[in-house]
Amino acid sequence: MSNHSIRVLDPADFGRAVHNRRKELGYTQKYISEMTGISASFISDLENGKATVELGKAMMLASLMGLDITISSR
Repeated sequence: MSNHSIRVLDPADFGRAVHNRRKELGYTQKYISEMTGISASFISDLENGKATVELGKAMMLASLMGLDITISSR
């Protein structure tokens, strides 16, 4: 992902960003799962915007794939 930002308004936006970055890196969900110990089903739920995803795990996966998370006031 070239240095651009996207606005994340809901879990689906976040999941789409993680999914797109994983595809850019050429990683499979299985590879990420084996690398991190996080289940492939969790990664799938995250990428599909499931609202019950654990925030800490989601942030760790994003960071591992080179995504920064920034929060700013509107």
